[in-house]
Amino acid sequence: MLAEQSDHQASGEGLLDSLKTLTATVVAMAYNRLHLLSADIEIARERVFSLLITVIVSLFFLCFGVLLLSIFIVVIFWNTHRLLALGTVTGLFLGVGGLLLMRAMSAIKKMPATFEASLAELAKDHVQLTAPSEGEDES
Repeated sequence: MLAEQSDHQASGEGLLDSLKTLTATVVAMAYNRLHLLSADIEIARERVFSLLITVIVSLFFLCFGVLLLSIFIVVIFWNTHRLLALGTVTGLFLGVGGLLLMRAMSAIKKMPATFEASLAELAKDHVQLTAPSEGEDES
């Protein structure tokens, strides 16, 4: 009688220990995935902020420089070929603007997915959690 109670109590403790281990594993997995997601978000935020500041400052200086260059070129040719100078400057601006727009669109298309590492880890977790355990019969 005492042996039965001892076995029953031991199996209950074993089940409780297994449940605690499973809970600890799930919590550790969730913690790791959230930490990875947090790191991905931080990297993406820094990348976007840095890119935005760089683009704004460079656009300001480029626009100002292009405006002054345009005025300079038109003033140089004012008495002889002012229409040719205006047409050439305008065509140059439109051509460079179009090329830069195409390059920017290409760069946007080539950007990696923001949460690529987190999604890969979550997919691995999903496969592990939905896969049948080794002790189960596959009937």
